This record gives sequence, structure tokens and C-alpha cells, in this order.
Amino acid sequence: MNSQNSTLSLNTTLVHPPFFLINGFYNVPYAKYYYVFLFFVFGVSVLGNSFVMYIIYIERSFHTPKYLAVLNLAFADLGESTALMPNLIAMFPFDSQYISFNACLANMFFVFFFSCLQTLTLTVLAYDRLVAICLPLRYHAIITMPAMAVMLTVVWAYSALLMISTVALVTRLSFCKSIVVKSYFCDHGPVFHLACNDNLVNRIMAYVNMALLLYLPLLFTVLSYVFIAGALFKIASWEGRFKAIKTCSAHLMLVAICYIPIMGIYIAAIAGTLHPNARIINTSLSLAIPPMMNPIIYVLNTEEVKEFSKRLFKRKKITTTEINR
Repeated sequence: MNSQNSTLSLNTTLVHPPFFLINGFYNVPYAKYYYVFLFFVFGVSVLGNSFVMYIIYIERSFHTPKYLAVLNLAFADLGESTALMPNLIAMFPFDSQYISFNACLANMFFVFFFSCLQTLTLTVLAYDRLVAICLPLRYHAIITMPAMAVMLTVVWAYSALLMISTVALVTRLSFCKSIVVKSYFCDHGPVFHLACNDNLVNRIMAYVNMALLLYLPLLFTVLSYVFIAGALFKIASWEGRFKAIKTCSAHLMLVAICYIPIMGIYIAAIAGTLHPNARIINTSLSLAIPPMMNPIIYVLNTEEVKEFSKRLFKRKKITTTEINR
């Protein structure tokens, strides 16, 4: 009878610990060098994405639907880096691996929210390229500023709704076994696996998020490029094909950088061949590298951004020279 009462009490009373212990890099060799690398990555991410947002804001020729989506991507990259990297960099070298329960939930929400915003914005950009190449004469009638604003608003609402639901479901769990999170931030899976009551709903939600925020956007992006490839074969000249491919090259590289590491982690996890340290390093890189590379790729591969950047730095150089005189 006492055993039944204690079980009933456990099921009806939620136990939320005051804090969690994040120990993701605890057993990783030469971790301090990795922190230095992450600090460099974070600095480049902040500077690069801030620069992209700045030039889109000040240059009128970039006030177009496509660059509104690029602005949203830069903001998502900046948000993801800011939500993940400072805590990660400060947590381990300064031995501050403890994080409060509420701060853990906030960290979980913002990291995943901005990460999802990134993948969904890449999907919107895939649609933009699809219309530009397959329906070039109707592009400006279909991809308008109001239409792009509506698509990005839906992306924000979609990501927010799923992440709020995901984090809210964590609050129904009791944590009476362990408070050690085997990850480098308050990752959803490692956190809900610590629960001592039924976490089936959380496990289902993890699969739902994977399907709706990873596989579905990737499927739409792949289908977009299947139709784009079909349209390219209809272009008679190689010069025309090369020009069309060039307009997609930056986006294709961003998609590859975003999806290939994540898909590799999942495939290796299913095969059961991934060492825990390798999983943590690969997962951290898959979240840290895209926000750093996205602005670099757009600046280096988008002709109009490259030309404007050259003009901007040239003006700055001339102004600095005049001031020094």
C-alpha cells in the first residue's frame, strides 16, 4: 500500500530541479582548444551576419523580396549563435556548468527556434529560386514584398508554435533521477530522457519536430531543385544554363552546409557507430558553422552584394584618408 501511494505521489507531483549540470565536453580531449575555435566562430558569425543585415538595411536596391528572406536568414543565424555560443563558451572554461531549470528551458527554446527559423528560411529561398527560374516572366508578380512578408510570418509562427509546444511538454516531466545533461546545451532529447515519469509524449514530439522542421523542408527544397533542373534542360544555350545555375549556387551551398552534417549525425546514430564525443562535436559544429558560413557565402557568391561591399569599403577608405589629411 505504501509503495502504491509513493508511486501515485510521484505521478501526481512534479519534481523540477533547481538546476541542471551540462557536461557535454567533460570527457572531450583538448576541449579548451575547441572553446577557442568556437569563440572565433562566434565572432565571425556575429560580425558577418550583422554586416549582411546592415547592408540590406542601408542599400535601397536590396529592398526586394529575396533580400527580405536573406535578412531573415541573417537574423536567424545571429539569434542562433547568440542563444548557443556565449553560454557554451563561458560554461566550461569558467567552470559554470550549472544552469537553472527555467534558464534551461529558455535556452532550449531559443536555440531550436532560431535553428528551425534558419532551415525554414532556406526553404523559402528555395521557393524564390524555383519561381525565378521556372516562371521568370511571372516572378515579380508572384514574389512580391507582401507575399514574402506573409511567408516569413508563417515561418515565424510555425517555428514558434512547435517550439513552445515542445518546451511546454518538458514542464510536465518530473526529474528525480539525475540532473546531468549529456550535451553541450539544454538539448531536448538529453533533457527529457532524464525524466522519471512517462516521457512518451516528449519522444513523439521529438519525432514530429524532426519530420516537420527537418525532413519536410528538406523534401520541399529537393523537389524545388528537381523542377529547377527540369527547367534548366529546356534552356538551349549553355551560357543561359550557367547563368541560371550561378543564381542558385549560393543557396545550394547554404543548404548543403545546413543539412549534410545533421543528416550525417542521424544516419550514424541509427547505424549505432557514433561515439558520444563524436556526436557532441559533430552536433555542435552543425549548429555553429552554418551561421558563420552563410554571410560569407552570400557576400562571396552574390555579385550585387560583392559589388556593393567593394563600393562601401572604398568609400570608407576614402573618407578615412580625407580625415587623416
